[in-house]
Amino acid sequence: MEAIQNKIANKSIGIKNASWVIVGCFIVAVCIYHFLLGNPANFMNNDPNNHPLPGNFLGTIYKGGIVVPIIQTLLLTVIALSIERFFAIRSAFGKGSLVKFVANIKSALAVGDMRKAQELCDKQGGSVANVVTSTLRKYAEVENDASLSKDQKVLAIQKELEEATSLELPMMEQNLPVIGTITTLGTLMGLLGTVIGMIRSFAALSAGGGTDSMALSQGISEALINTAFGILTGALAVIAYNYYTNKIDKLTYSLDEVGFSIVQTFAASHK
Repeated sequence: MEAIQNKIANKSIGIKNASWVIVGCFIVAVCIYHFLLGNPANFMNNDPNNHPLPGNFLGTIYKGGIVVPIIQTLLLTVIALSIERFFAIRSAFGKGSLVKFVANIKSALAVGDMRKAQELCDKQGGSVANVVTSTLRKYAEVENDASLSKDQKVLAIQKELEEATSLELPMMEQNLPVIGTITTLGTLMGLLGTVIGMIRSFAALSAGGGTDSMALSQGISEALINTAFGILTGALAVIAYNYYTNKIDKLTYSLDEVGFSIVQTFAASHK
């Protein structure tokens, strides 16, 4: 089992510590906020404290206030981790069609051709192939062990299948909890920015008994910009989380299907 763990660890890809991604995205977001969105050329009289130039979208986003780089950090984190999960899960699926691979494995097992099944695993690669390879090795090991009864052999194969699967699944689900958290956090941060912007708007309305048009417009702008960014961030996070969760479910189903076939093949061929 240790050899299998080492093999899987060596083949695993992906970012193990998402905190570094978040820190990197925060630095990028702050730079974008100050140097791109806050560029004086985006504002009247080249002053970021003034109104944005008419039709200047970058300056309008800058007026969203300090919550903007926080929401941008969450948005960039979702994008970065989604790209990372895309390559990691694609690698877990292997080189060819997973459906075809499962069908070929079941065909090989149906005729008792374990060598063919192993060749298919070596060619396919990925998490399902790793689990099948581990299970086939245990299959060959217990098959020649006269000290075990048939039921004990079947249990040994099932245990190996479960252990190999438990080693693969965490790598596929890695970083998904972060994306799942941002589905809620992004919307909440957008709501926070909205509330802050509305507070500034009402404060402008009541200042000195009159209306400070610049402060009023800035408050409304901050509210709307942060609402838009929060919704966008939450929506992308939900889409990414559900998409990759569905991919993992398909892979898990394939693992269960092949594992059941191996156990059934052993049970049927050993009376």
